Amino acid sequence: MSLTMAALIASITVFILAIFLGFELISKVPATLHTPLMSGANAISGITVVGALLASNVAFNNGSPGVAAWLGFTALVMATINCVGGFMVTNRMLSMIAGKRRKKEVA
Repeated sequence: MSLTMAALIASITVFILAIFLGFELISKVPATLHTPLMSGANAISGITVVGALLASNVAFNNGSPGVAAWLGFTALVMATINCVGGFMVTNRMLSMIAGKRRKKEVA
């Protein structure tokens, strides 16, 4: 598989535009929507974990684990860290909201 210069430039352009678009979208989200968006991001990371497991399995079962196996393993580790961290942040945000509700009920 050879990558032409035009395809490489197009891929880099799409990647850079995705970075700017993601930053603009995240910066304009109100604070009340962060928890549901975090849950959606965690679901996407869960799908990435499953995909990375499948990619690693295929690469290791072919007999000679090469670059694909290491990329699959790296994707698995990073997606797992992202998923666990996202659930921890979501849990903390929900407990902060629940704490405010409990204080209002007591007063």
